Amino acid sequence: MSYILNIETATTVCSVSLSQNEEVLFSKELNEGFTHAENLHLFIEQALKETRLKANQLNAIGVSKGPGSYTGLRIGVSTAKGLAYALNIPLISVDTLQIMAGSVLSKIMEPDAFYCPMIDARRMEVYTAVFDSHLKIKTEIEALIVDELSIEKFKDYQKIYYFGDGAAKCQPLLSQLKNTEFIEGISPTAAHMTKLVHTKYLHKTFENIAYFEPFYLKNFMILKKKVKI
Repeated sequence: MSYILNIETATTVCSVSLSQNEEVLFSKELNEGFTHAENLHLFIEQALKETRLKANQLNAIGVSKGPGSYTGLRIGVSTAKGLAYALNIPLISVDTLQIMAGSVLSKIMEPDAFYCPMIDARRMEVYTAVFDSHLKIKTEIEALIVDELSIEKFKDYQKIYYFGDGAAKCQPLLSQLKNTEFIEGISPTAAHMTKLVHTKYLHKTFENIAYFEPFYLKNFMILKKKVKI
């Protein structure tokens, strides 16, 4: 029996779940912009209180590693690393796009279809990859600028599902392709991490707490205001 606390903060959704093996005992999420700093620790405290567990009863900490928001990932991973270190338990990371694909596959599983999560990366850029019906990655995770030229890479799929906030903004362009379906309301959440994290726990696929970093994919850019002379 394993109790695992899962943390997901890669997008505007701040979420926490607590699972026993693959059963979700507690789940809470909030999508009101980047409120992770204010709410993450409160959600963790609530998870322990409502499940009547002590922190020292946890067997591992799971965290969504990205790609996604620089600030959101930094907060989530820092919290996860701090808990894992303080409790002397394993840290397990899972890919954010795979979390999204897994959540869709739990509802829609077509053997010959492909699944393409897209996370908004501002303007017409998205973080994306393509997964098959076995949740195996078929394309490299990338920051893709979606235009009429770049979407040609998707044209040979017999059927492909697009989802996530990045897919929503790119729907007018992607709709030009054949065999295209869109699924609304899909975001990465801690509840959807449970199966992926538990599988890694069983295989002892753990991160080095001291050296683990989020998968930012892109360098963080700080824009400085121009000084008027």
